[in-house]
Amino acid sequence: MTTPNLLDPGMSLTLRPMRYPHFYDRFRDAIKNTWTVEEVDLHTDLADLAKLTPAERHLVNRLVAFFATGDTIVANNLVLNLYEHVNAPEARLYLSRQLFEEAVHVQFYLTLLDTYLPDENERVAAFAAVENIPSIRDKAEFCYRWIDSIESLSRLDTKADRKAFLLNLICFAACIEGLFFYGAFAYVYFLRSRGLLNGLASGTNWVFRDESMHMAFAFDVVDTVRAEEPDLFDDELHDQVRRMLREAVDAEARFAEDLLGGGVAGMTVADMRAYLEHVADRRLAVLGLSPEYGTANPFAFMELQDVQELSNFFERRVSAYQVAVTGTVAFDEDF
Repeated sequence: MTTPNLLDPGMSLTLRPMRYPHFYDRFRDAIKNTWTVEEVDLHTDLADLAKLTPAERHLVNRLVAFFATGDTIVANNLVLNLYEHVNAPEARLYLSRQLFEEAVHVQFYLTLLDTYLPDENERVAAFAAVENIPSIRDKAEFCYRWIDSIESLSRLDTKADRKAFLLNLICFAACIEGLFFYGAFAYVYFLRSRGLLNGLASGTNWVFRDESMHMAFAFDVVDTVRAEEPDLFDDELHDQVRRMLREAVDAEARFAEDLLGGGVAGMTVADMRAYLEHVADRRLAVLGLSPEYGTANPFAFMELQDVQELSNFFERRVSAYQVAVTGTVAFDEDF
C-alpha cells in the first residue's frame, strides 16, 4: 500500500507507525509552554495609562483594538481550513493545541480590553474596529481574502488545490502571525523599553512564545510538503508569496501611520516600516527565498528580545509559572 502524502485527502487515524514524529514533538513542546491569563497582572499598568501622552494613548487604543479580534481570525482559519487538509493525526494534535492557545490569547485580549477600557462603549467600539477603523479593516480584509481563497475546497485533489492551500498556510504563518502580530509586539516592547505597561509586556511574552511555535509548525508543514511534492514550489508560487508579503508589509505600514501619526517620541513610521521589511525578509529566508528588501532591523529592543527571554525562560522559579517549562524554545527565526 502506498504511503499517503501529508496533503492527500482523507482523515488518517493511525498514530503508529507515526509518519511525522516531528509534528508530535511540536505538540509536546507546546504543552510545556502552558500558561493562563490569571497569571498576568494587567492592573499594574493602570498608573502608566494615566500618564501617557495623547499620542501614546492613541497608539495603545489602536493596538488593543487590533488585538480584540486578531487571534479570533487566526482561529477561524485554523478550524475552517488547516485542520481539514493537514492529513496526519500527529499534526492534527498540534493544531488542536494551537486552537487552545488561540482561545487563551482571545481571553487575554478580552481581559486586556476590560482592564484598559473600563467604559463599555469604548470596549464595544474596540471590538467593532475591523468594521470602523480603516487601518484595521484593511488588515482584516487581507485575512478574510485568504481564508475565503480555499473555503470551497473540501479536498486537495489537484496541484492547483494544493498550491492554493500552501498560499493560505504561508499567509497565516508569514504575514499574519509572522508580520501583523510581530509588528504589534514591537509596539508593546517599545513601550516596555521606556518602562511602561510591564503587565502587557508580561502577557505578550507568553503570546510571543506561542506565536513563535505556531510559525515553526507551519513552516515545518511547508518543508514536509516541499520534500514530498517539490514540483508544487515553482516560480509562480514563489512570486505569489512575494506579492503577498509585499501587500502585508504595506497594510501593516498603513497601520503604523495610524498608530504613530500623532508623533510618538522614540518611534517613527519610517523605523516601523524598516522593521516590517526586515521581518518580511526573515520570513522569506525561512521559505528558502532571497530577500525582498534587504533592510536592517532598526529596533535594538527587538534584537534583544529573544536573548532576554531565553535568559529567563529556564531560570525563573516554579512559583513564577503554573507549569514548569523544560526543553528548548528557538527564537532564531523571529527577527
